[in-house]
Formats: sequence, structure tokens, C-alpha cells
Amino acid sequence: MIERPYWLQRLQASWKEAPIAWLCGVRRVGKTTLAESLGADRVLYLNCDLPSTEEVIADPELFYRGCRKPVVIFDEIHQLRDPARVLKIGADAFPKLRILATGSSTLAASKKFRDTLTGRKRLVHLTPVLWDELDAFDVSLQQRLFHGGLPPTLLAESKKPSFYREWLDSFFARDIQRLFGFRDMNRFNALFEYLLKQSGGQFEVTKTATALGITRPTVESHVSALEITQAMTLVRPFHGGGLNELVKQPKIYAFDTGFVSFARGWDPLRQDDFGLLWEHLVLEHLQAHFPDTPPLYWRDKQGHEIDFVIPRQRDAVDVVECKWNSSAFDSSSLTVFRSFYPKGRNYLVAPSMAPAHTKRFGSHEVMVCNPSALNP
Repeated sequence: MIERPYWLQRLQASWKEAPIAWLCGVRRVGKTTLAESLGADRVLYLNCDLPSTEEVIADPELFYRGCRKPVVIFDEIHQLRDPARVLKIGADAFPKLRILATGSSTLAASKKFRDTLTGRKRLVHLTPVLWDELDAFDVSLQQRLFHGGLPPTLLAESKKPSFYREWLDSFFARDIQRLFGFRDMNRFNALFEYLLKQSGGQFEVTKTATALGITRPTVESHVSALEITQAMTLVRPFHGGGLNELVKQPKIYAFDTGFVSFARGWDPLRQDDFGLLWEHLVLEHLQAHFPDTPPLYWRDKQGHEIDFVIPRQRDAVDVVECKWNSSAFDSSSLTVFRSFYPKGRNYLVAPSMAPAHTKRFGSHEVMVCNPSALNP
């Protein structure tokens, strides 16, 4: 079993604040394996996909009273008839017990969670394998970008298209259909694959609806479902009310580089493909290490654009520019951005193992680094 210490640390930190850690993430991202890595001697593991689990916790108070281990894991807890009641009793009546519940979405996505356990839980969003986990998985960056970061595909000797197709079908049947009641798998998958091909670009509802021949409300409801299940991320624009800034149109990013390259038919990857996939990997790093600060992007009507913007404090924002080759960086967009927002740090993030260092571009100091230097 490959150790993932950062995520174990996140779980431990969550339990210091609340009795329930809610571990969410897309299918096959490694939630079960991470939960099991807490140690068999410390945890009582229940697979909620099994009908017998419902019998085991039929009387939640009796179940918890008989638990002799400090951690209880409910894997795929949304499969239970009344998961919110089970968790609430555990959190309220047995406050010294630590509970880990896993699922593919936020609690609010399921109709079963009318009580979203406010104040009793902390959310941990497990992303695909991160930049700083590549050594632990003993894989190259190129393989991570091509295969993606789901452990089964990342560790596979070759990239098999059948896995990605089967994953899409399973994702609809086991997550989307059960949680949201959508019935037309072909229409949903057509939208999902269209967005995979558009990943990293700006998202326009009307353009998408026209391209696929479906209604705007259908696009909006399906994209909302993809956001809730972490299959897609909408990166909203950062703005200060300026007339020349984009203020509404988001960019859309898929959850995994392997699916982006699969949908686009990039096999093998060419040199021009790495930049876009690298941008996705940096975004996942920001999502993992800055969970309470969703990254934004910035663009003006003249086409100047900043990949990611991270608000820090009042009037201070950090800039994160992603380049596969740092020597290709053009500072013109940074200059325009800093003319409006002068305070904050500037990062140029590239896949280099060289120590982080500062370079001057015009009047701006920029730290050239890999994603590890972005950690809080």
C-alpha cells in the first residue's frame, strides 16, 4: 500500500475540529485505500455497499456502544437508508469516537442528507495523485499527465481506453443517476465528453447547448451535478469591478488529465499538449493545499489573462502562472494585472526540480518554482 501522508494529515486535522471527517472524491480516486491505510488495529471498517451493513447498524446507538476501536469508517455511506441519522447519533452521543465517511459528492447532493450535519463534520476533497506524491508512486510526470492521477490508471503499464469508457458509464450509473435522478445516460455522457474536450477553456452555456442540441437548463443542471461530484471545476473570474475585466464567464477544468487526453485523442502526447495538462495539475495542487480558497482566474477584454489568482487578504492577491517551459513566460499580462492590483506575490510554476528562485521581469519580481513552493 502506497502511503499518502499529506491526506492522512488532512484527516487528522479534520478530527481535531469535528468528530466526522467527510472524505469525498471521484470514483476510483483512492478513498477506500486511504481509509484502510489508517490501520486495521485502529479502525472498524464498514462497506456500505453490502446489504449486511444495514443490519449491523440497524440500532446505531447499540452499534456505537459496542465499538472497541477509536475510528469507524463508513465507506460509500450514501448507500445506507438513513446515513445522516447514523452519523448524527455517532457525533452527538459518542463525541470521543472519530468517524470517517466516504462518498463521491458533498452531503447536500443526496436527498438522504436533509440534515447536512452542520458543525459536526469537516470536508476533505481527495484529488488525483498530486505533484508531490509522484515519488511515492514511483512514476514520471509525463506518465501522470498522460495516464491521469487515478491510482489504477497511473500505475498501469499502458493506457487502456476501455478503463476510461467503463469509468464514464459507472460514474453515471452509480453517482449521477442515483444522486440526481438523470435518466438519459447518452445525453449526459455527450455533455461530459464535450466538456472534457473543452477543459481548460472558457465555459459558455449557450454555446454548449447549441453545440449539443440540448436546452440551457439541461446544460446548467448537468454541469452543476459535475461540480458537486468534483468531476468538473468551474474557475470563476477575479475582478474588482473594472470595466475591462471579465466578471461572469468561468473557465472549466476536468478532474483528471488522463480523461482530458483520452477525450481529445492525445495518444501519444506531443510537446504542445503538456502545457494544458500541466495547468490542470497545478490547479489540483492548489485545490488540495488551499481547500478554503478556491482559485480564480483573471482576464480583460483585450485578451490579457492570468492562469490563477489567489486572494490572500484585503487588497493583496497572488498570481500563479503555469508554464511547461519557464523560458516561454511572457510578463505582459502580469504587468497589466499588477497595474490594477499591485499587492501580492507572483509565481511562475514550472515542472522543475531546481530550487525556487526569484527573477525580475520588468518591474516585477517573480518566484520561479514547482508546485511544492506553493504549499501554505
